[in-house]
Amino acid sequence: MSRLEIIQKKIVTKDELGKLIHIWQLLSQKIVFTNGCFDIVHSGHIHTLTTAADFGNRLIVGLNTDASVSKLKPGRPLQNQDSRALVLAALSCVDAIILFDEETPLEMIKYIHPDVLVKGGDYSVEQIVGSKEVITAGGSVQVVPLLIGFSTTSIEEKIKKR
Repeated sequence: MSRLEIIQKKIVTKDELGKLIHIWQLLSQKIVFTNGCFDIVHSGHIHTLTTAADFGNRLIVGLNTDASVSKLKPGRPLQNQDSRALVLAALSCVDAIILFDEETPLEMIKYIHPDVLVKGGDYSVEQIVGSKEVITAGGSVQVVPLLIGFSTTSIEEKIKKR
């Protein structure tokens, strides 16, 4: 199997993810979930993803589909969902990528039942979708401080100026 095929296998369907979760739970591994659009992966994303991975044994990334991104951010995405998923899957800290079409990952969070839910520092625990459900189930919610000066919007603005 080629390296590309190994990376592509991290991009999973809901059924495939369910099987992985079952295996990981049997092995008593702590499952971490985070989500986002990840339109242009930058240092801030890498910081958040690697920190998230450190909270457990397996990191699942929920990735907004193109339709979902368009509803949240007019004029986006800049890259299609297949490209965004492949870039994330190539990161060693990421164990699985699952696409979701809803505006929020709440249904995915309810399906996964992560031990740890992680979001970037532009949110408080109370604002994080799914935090109540994760905490009620005995899990934890972690907020990773943002790296100042790194955002897809700022990168997009720099490109437009040039």
